[in-house]
Amino acid sequence: MATKQHCAYCFDVLIAHLENKPASAATAGFDDSARYPLFVTWHKEHRGESRLRGCIGNFSPMDLTSGLREYALTSALHDTRFRPISLRELPLLECSVSLLTDFEEAEDYLDWDIGTHGVWIEFRMPGGRRKTATFLPEIAKEQGWSKRETIDHLLRKGGYELTITESMRESIQLTRYQSKKAHLSYDDYVEMH
Repeated sequence: MATKQHCAYCFDVLIAHLENKPASAATAGFDDSARYPLFVTWHKEHRGESRLRGCIGNFSPMDLTSGLREYALTSALHDTRFRPISLRELPLLECSVSLLTDFEEAEDYLDWDIGTHGVWIEFRMPGGRRKTATFLPEIAKEQGWSKRETIDHLLRKGGYELTITESMRESIQLTRYQSKKAHLSYDDYVEMH
């Protein structure tokens, strides 16, 4: 599923962009016949800690080459939570690629397993506007959150600012999914080339 070659391709795409080289400077070098929903995540080493620098993806199946190309740049340059990644940050970066699989509608907001499932929620704001939010499978475990805490964080991530009640939690539609993930540090990327 997800491989270090996928992550290396994301580095190739980002470096070509940051160095103002044509997109053709990045070649995939892996089988592009499969289609997956996917996320590309960038972390930066800072004082011995790994800090999120960007994470964006898509729930629609995409060809791997075009999907990774698009989301390598979108997550690095357009995640509104962060300033765009710069060329000088490259040596401190790690790239992760998550290929999403096994989507299932959940019975309720607690019908998923921490560390196994990612969760994608849909909910309605007062006034009826539909909103969504997701966390990849590793997030709740990394943060030490319970299922309920995870759902509350997702509601906040999705823009819900009112008091979170049990009734609100029960009204959400939850889809659980799994992920096949690969990581690659910049140092390991350099060794591959």
